[in-house]
Order: sequence, then C-alpha cells, then structure tokens
Amino acid sequence: MRNLDLAADYVRRAAVRLEALEVLYGAASWADVVRESQEIVELTLKGLLRSCGVDPPRLHDVSDVLRAESERLPAELRDRLDSLSEISRDLRRDRELAFYGAEDLTPSGFYTEKDASRARDGARLTVRLVAPHVPGAQ
Repeated sequence: MRNLDLAADYVRRAAVRLEALEVLYGAASWADVVRESQEIVELTLKGLLRSCGVDPPRLHDVSDVLRAESERLPAELRDRLDSLSEISRDLRRDRELAFYGAEDLTPSGFYTEKDASRARDGARLTVRLVAPHVPGAQ
C-alpha cells in the first residue's frame, strides 16, 4: 500500500531542512552541514520510493533500492539515477563520522567548507529533482 501523504511529508520536511542547512553553513559548521545533508537526501529518496509504491528499507543509503526499482521510478528521474545514487552513497559514508567523529578524528576539525559545499549541493539537487515527482510535496 502506498501512503502518499507520508511520501509527501518526507519530501516537504527535507525541503524545510534545506533552509536549516543554510544556517549551519552560515555558521561554518561544516560537519553539521554534511550530516544534515545526508538526512535530507535520505528523507527525499525514501519519499520518492514510497510515492512509487516501494516500502523503503531501514537503511541510510537507498541507492541499491533505487537501482533495483528503477522501472517504478518516474521516467524523467531514470536519467539522473546515477547522480542520485552517488549522492546517497557518498553522504552515507560520512553520516556517523560527521556526527560522532572518532578517537582520532574530531568532526569540526576534519570537515572543510569544500566538503560542506559538496554535501549541500547534493542535497539541493536531490530535493529539486525529486519534489516535482512526489504528489503533494510542493
């Protein structure tokens, strides 16, 4: 069963988080921009999957599911599937590190403005591409 309200809610909330991302970026909180960007991408892509009748798995990176279910996705997005999958996969790798760090790594000292810009650009692109294809998301 497809819960289109839930799918739209995911994408709408991701769009609001894009605005919050600007506050983090303006404060030069690069690690937080990376982490929040990952969450935006995850919510957006899970909203897309739900809107296409796919129950998204409880994973942070759904790129494999996007590829496996590509025929169920809107035709206009299939050409961008590689980009969307790469964004999801790349940000997933940074999810925990950007938030928690490690014994030998402090997130605020590790992530740079370049990392944050890349992550923010990926989040923006994902929402921009997906939102028009999720009913009620705009």
